Amino acid sequence: MGFIDLFMVALMPVLKTLLLTAVGLVLAVDRINLLGSTARHNLNNIVFYVFSPCLMGAYLAKTVTVDVMVDMWFMPVNILITFIIGSILGWILVKITKASHELNGLVIGCCAAGNLGNLLLIVIPAICNEPNNPFGEYSVCMADGAAYVSVSMAVGAVYIWSYVYVIMKVSAEKSNQPGERSSDTQHSIVSISSAIAASQTTEPLLLSKVGGTVSMLEKIKNRTFGFVTRVRSINLQMLFAPTTIGSAIGFVIGVVPLLKKLLVGNSAPLRVIYSTSEILGGATVPCVTLIVGANLLRGLRRSGVSALLIVGIIVVRFVALPLLGIVIVKAAHHFGFVGSNPLYQFVLMLQFALPPAMSIGTISQLFQTGEAECSVVMLWTYAMSALALTLWSTLFLWLVL
Repeated sequence: MGFIDLFMVALMPVLKTLLLTAVGLVLAVDRINLLGSTARHNLNNIVFYVFSPCLMGAYLAKTVTVDVMVDMWFMPVNILITFIIGSILGWILVKITKASHELNGLVIGCCAAGNLGNLLLIVIPAICNEPNNPFGEYSVCMADGAAYVSVSMAVGAVYIWSYVYVIMKVSAEKSNQPGERSSDTQHSIVSISSAIAASQTTEPLLLSKVGGTVSMLEKIKNRTFGFVTRVRSINLQMLFAPTTIGSAIGFVIGVVPLLKKLLVGNSAPLRVIYSTSEILGGATVPCVTLIVGANLLRGLRRSGVSALLIVGIIVVRFVALPLLGIVIVKAAHHFGFVGSNPLYQFVLMLQFALPPAMSIGTISQLFQTGEAECSVVMLWTYAMSALALTLWSTLFLWLVL
């Protein structure tokens, strides 16, 4: 396929996403007000507690098997790498821009967590549905793509509600303590690394407490203890969010043959349960995309984030991470960690080039910190994703074929 053909294949799913987002934005304007603040709140709760868990469970139950999980073992590692590199780059951005304490967690979270679920659910089926798609027939493309997307959604949800949740929680707590100079958000990212490095210091440094100063060992203990205390104080209900529970149920059904035969398939005795879950899950993508569009209207009306910070997040998510993603996936393929399936490699690369996860907005609302700023960040990152995602998708397609 030529460059223009690849570009058109990559452009179509992005245009569909933009159209759905535009509909949500229009429905939120004051004259129409079908997606006002109350309606968005209620719809978001329905998506969070009903639609999204059903979608996760249905997708995973149908597509995941033991063999599939063995073949895709690198995907959870790949996603973890995106989170770690993104959070490090976000921390560097915070240091460079000298962002306020209340925005530290938001910036790091937006750089770390990409939209690994809803956006892929639009992009991959749209590419498979294109007549000139390079991944083969629609049925084959969708069978593989559904497995990749479902695992991506499930793993991403677990990382967001554990790793990113901790960072944003620490930042929210820190914003209520303006008198302290050091950032606990930074400590939460580098505390383990600091402890390892400090353990190699010389004995006089460790014994400096004799002179009346606090020893390096004591500082490490205090920081590590503070980090562990915060982790223990996390609301475990958030770690076991409905999406995570739905993912766990789907995994169990998928890998246990007896359960799969009972629930999945035209001849399954309990297929009505699976069919109901599949129907409810099908409402996730359009509802979430409409909510995204409605939330962007709030970003149009507020400008509480500096232009430098917004540009920095865009550079991290749409320049630095995709470039690193190409190197990481190609290296993994070279060393045999990733097979030769072009669609699998494409999805792995695409995970590095996505805009911030919409769950970041949910977490910011939960802690009531940086809500308006989050809307502004989402507005500009999702506006830029129209161009960036199309260009990177075209390049990724060219690289894997």
